[in-house]
Amino acid sequence: MGRSVIPVGEAPASDPVGSLPSASPELVSISDPAGRAPPRPPAPAAGAPAVRRPRNEDISLADLAAIRNVLRSGSVIDWHHLYFAGRDEVDRFLRVNEFDPRNELDMARLEDLRESAVEYCERHLAFKIPVEVEDGIPARDLFLVASQKSRRRAYACVVLKVMHVLHHLAGRELLTKLPVSGDQIFHLVEDKVLRTVEELRGAGCGIAEFQWSRKHADSLITKLLAKRETIAADVYDQLRFRMITASEDQILFVLRELTQRLIPFNYVIPGQSQNNVLNFRAALESSTTLARFLPDLQELAAVAADRKAPVQNEFSGPGYRVINFVADLPVRIDKFLCRTPDDPLFAEHGTVVFVLTEFQIVDARTAEANEQGENSHDRYKERQAARVKARLLHGLKDDG
Repeated sequence: MGRSVIPVGEAPASDPVGSLPSASPELVSISDPAGRAPPRPPAPAAGAPAVRRPRNEDISLADLAAIRNVLRSGSVIDWHHLYFAGRDEVDRFLRVNEFDPRNELDMARLEDLRESAVEYCERHLAFKIPVEVEDGIPARDLFLVASQKSRRRAYACVVLKVMHVLHHLAGRELLTKLPVSGDQIFHLVEDKVLRTVEELRGAGCGIAEFQWSRKHADSLITKLLAKRETIAADVYDQLRFRMITASEDQILFVLRELTQRLIPFNYVIPGQSQNNVLNFRAALESSTTLARFLPDLQELAAVAADRKAPVQNEFSGPGYRVINFVADLPVRIDKFLCRTPDDPLFAEHGTVVFVLTEFQIVDARTAEANEQGENSHDRYKERQAARVKARLLHGLKDDG
């Protein structure tokens, strides 16, 4: 498995557009190809403002609803309402989904999605959408209507859910029409995630180590031979990112920043999350600031249809602990292709494609324990290889 590592304080060297190397099959230190220990980050300049550590007071109900969906991997189609308190939260959500609220073409794309969603609801489902929801307010404001208790909220949710599906389908379709290789798309995702990790560090999140990898051919073949679902489309970890926090109490803040900057909670793959590290409810109950949001989150839990048993990897050791989830990450493709959003290429499907991406988050102490004994990666690979051999050789003795 190709893997790259960035220790604390080290930023990746930027690659020029058009220079798109494949991930190396070796463990590579970004700071020094020779493998020497990286230099310590420079001390802050005299007089430079100190980085303010994240606080519970900065976390909103919308943040917690997003984090909960990442950890539980529910589907937003089951939600009855949203949790945005104002336009700033809506705009941040749109940016994570690669819509720029200041860009007229992006907002026009949002209006087109709303028009198509309303047309589908009225034509295919015989819904009568209220005029205000249909076109009486900007599509951008539907997110606020869906967050406020009123008669229009249910209809705003209906339209937004269909918009969500239409946008996703369009991004998937666009990916098949582009003159771009899978390797180039992966590189765009890597670049996007690397920038975000540096932003998280700048925001005071305690990320002690960051790694990413692409699954090479041998690993992919082995996984498909070991899995009961022997279809390549069911392999979600062809592109994986792993973050190790300095302490367990930093995980909640890292998740909050990720959902605000990188990972749309609405495109987390349902049923694919695992969390046996962070006790979400206990973290909220331990803070009077966060505990006040529990009634709203309990209401969400009652309707979210995400109470299935967490996904467990059958080859992991008995004590292996991790936060693991998969998101279909949106990526803007127009700038990479040096085309404007109004280019005919984007007329039907927009400018955003989606790439399945796996994320793992764990604290440093747990990461160390995960490398001991039966939990180690070597033992994981041994169990996986044993399963592959058993499946391939099944019946050999009878035939011999």
